[in-house]
Amino acid sequence: MRDLYPLRFEPFFRRYLWGGRRLETVLNKPLGPGEDYAESWEVVDHGKDQSVVAYGDLQGMTLGELVAQRGKDLFGQHNPPRQFPLLFKFLDAQRPLSVQVHPDDERASRLDPPDLGKTEAWVVVQADPGSLIYAGLREHVDRPWLEAAMASGMTESCLHRFSVRAGDCVFIPAGTVHALGAGLVVAEIQQASDTTFRLFDWNRVGADGKPRPLHLQAGLDAIDFSRGPVAVQRPQAAETPETERLVACDKFVLDRRQIQRSTEVGGDQRFHILSVLAGQAQLEGDPSGRSLEQGQTALIPASVGKVHLSPVDSVTALDIYIPFD
Repeated sequence: MRDLYPLRFEPFFRRYLWGGRRLETVLNKPLGPGEDYAESWEVVDHGKDQSVVAYGDLQGMTLGELVAQRGKDLFGQHNPPRQFPLLFKFLDAQRPLSVQVHPDDERASRLDPPDLGKTEAWVVVQADPGSLIYAGLREHVDRPWLEAAMASGMTESCLHRFSVRAGDCVFIPAGTVHALGAGLVVAEIQQASDTTFRLFDWNRVGADGKPRPLHLQAGLDAIDFSRGPVAVQRPQAAETPETERLVACDKFVLDRRQIQRSTEVGGDQRFHILSVLAGQAQLEGDPSGRSLEQGQTALIPASVGKVHLSPVDSVTALDIYIPFD
């Protein structure tokens, strides 16, 4: 059986009316013609949506096949699940995204089986001046208040909003009403789920000239009204001076690493998703023979152990993994 190695996948793109071209101009993605490129899916195993290995002996295999055939090597001390538990992507919000909510696992089992709930986090890569994120409801907004606002076309008045800048991290637990505002490029880590209930779409129409469907009843049932407003995360100290912890929850840990000299990634008996937000670096064992550059992502299986990451210049990278029980 062939040994695993740091895996790089072919990104694939989703086009929506709120997208643009900044996946190319900011993150160097090879886009085709058009002005509506909204998402670049970097690591995914969710039904027909599959990352495909781009280099090495395993080239052409999907992440789902690797989970099924090499689960223990991928996950180490974690019991191998039936699908890869996380999804990592980049988003270009040229226009605002719809106001939406994702249920937690328990509510998802009732509202949209068999999919899981979705807890997620955003890291802002680029922000136009004045760009906003909507996250959480304003203080004292309860279900009757929100229902009345939605019925009268005043949904936006219930939303907590705040301006953001590059480097900010926003944690969106399942059950939190949220939307990206216009003018943002973000990295997103989430549970591997596609369960989304749209509450408000800014009174716009889709490519077919019709309003996109809303999911008002399911969305209201999915909201955790106890959460209230969300704030930008305050980074916490982590195990090494170069690392700051942005999010630590039961679904994933999200670290940001500022790398000036050769360092190590992995070696703790679990997989790591490593994504470069700035700079470039050589990743030990990467069969592509190319630097890992801005906007590029690698998955380091647990069985690979520690690998050296050697920066060509100063590197900012996200390091994502799942916690031990």
